[in-house]
Amino acid sequence: MPQLSDLPLVIEPKDYLDMPPSSNIVLVDIGSSIRYQQGHITNAYNIEPKQIQSQSGIFGLLPDKSTLQTLLAQLGHSENVTYIVYDDEGGGWAGRFIWILDSIGHHKYHYLNGGLHAWIKEGYPLSTDVPLKRKETAVELVIHDQPTATLDYIQSRLGAEDFVIWDARSDAEYDGEKILAAKGGHIPGAMHFEWTDAMDKTNGLRIRSDIEKCLNSLGITKDKEVVTHCQSHHRSGFTYLIAKSLGYNIKAYAGSWSEWGNHPHTAVEN
Repeated sequence: MPQLSDLPLVIEPKDYLDMPPSSNIVLVDIGSSIRYQQGHITNAYNIEPKQIQSQSGIFGLLPDKSTLQTLLAQLGHSENVTYIVYDDEGGGWAGRFIWILDSIGHHKYHYLNGGLHAWIKEGYPLSTDVPLKRKETAVELVIHDQPTATLDYIQSRLGAEDFVIWDARSDAEYDGEKILAAKGGHIPGAMHFEWTDAMDKTNGLRIRSDIEKCLNSLGITKDKEVVTHCQSHHRSGFTYLIAKSLGYNIKAYAGSWSEWGNHPHTAVEN
């Protein structure tokens, strides 16, 4: 039986089932409480998406530190905890939670490939039982800037040969046909690969096996610094996760298009 520390970032349902019971493993289900009540993986704790978004200003930014401390305290957070994270949509919210863990300097985590879709496809059961509350812990977080690119940082790096932006939005948003901000289009030079195109829709929404080949064809490669974004760093949670799993030098633009597209002094292409 492999040790938990030997497993890759992305694990399969069987990997999770083979894990020996441990109070230091916290299974996190990110999605609506209504869907969670209808069925979830046994022993999973539910986090609703709004709990991992900023509730003021730009939604894609980190929640304030006190909100994060309260949330993680309820999960019994400590430096010894390993999180197994999944959602019901193929990885957007799960990836965003992993970005949050990176932002607080906690790197013990795994993504359950395909989430609830893959679990069900494999024929594994769901539960409607709510696990016992974990013992709350006192949590004092330090926020790290490294996983996140700011607007100013992106502007300072645009055009550099070792820099590329991965835009995870829809074709219509990227082309400027669908406008969800003051301006439509995309960041100059950004490469487009829509987030759901990275999912294998025939295999429980797992990450597609040829994803690195797809990214390389666009110039999104390991030798570059990659910044990914969408509208509010939800969809790009998945692309951040993918890049992490491939060993890319990845940052998330948390402000995303809701910031860039509404800023009066940002350049756009369409």
